[in-house]
Amino acid sequence: MARRCFFSFHYQDVIDFRANVVRNHNVTKEDNGGFFDASIWETAKKQGDIALKRLINGGLENTSATVVLIGSGTYARRWVQYEIMKSIERGNKVLGVHINGIRDRNSSVRAQGPNPFDFLGLQISDDGRMGTPTVWDLNQKKWCYYEDLGKFSIGQQSIEKRGRNLPLTTWLPTYDWVADKGFDNFASWVE
Repeated sequence: MARRCFFSFHYQDVIDFRANVVRNHNVTKEDNGGFFDASIWETAKKQGDIALKRLINGGLENTSATVVLIGSGTYARRWVQYEIMKSIERGNKVLGVHINGIRDRNSSVRAQGPNPFDFLGLQISDDGRMGTPTVWDLNQKKWCYYEDLGKFSIGQQSIEKRGRNLPLTTWLPTYDWVADKGFDNFASWVE
């Protein structure tokens, strides 16, 4: 059964056509590529923070997976960070796909961008059942509590993870669209 996916991305990667290669690859596949697209567009930013959160939350409704399309600047985008954290809170499967190896509109490729899961984390409660979102502050060079979302219930964490702040890379996988043959393997990634 195909999952309904929410795609999280930096709008620049849409302009460069990289994000759309992944988002639209299902159009050329007989089996729908294993997903249905439920993305929203960044133009909604003009409505303000609360309205944008509502729009993102609505976009996440009825989805079971969130796919973070990782370009050069994705890791530092506030609303990508919110989409990731909100997806975890609601129980979506979350994974990252590096897209800089996809040729852009000028046939150029770039080096892999920083993984956003390295810059977001969860402070695990002492009983291992709650997670408080954290973010790496690039200016202060330290972990800070994430201000756009409060703590939430998580699956029971093992003893060695309790009472610690851990980056999301502890739990979330990443793939490379080109090197890992995303066109052929995307459906298995989201399952």
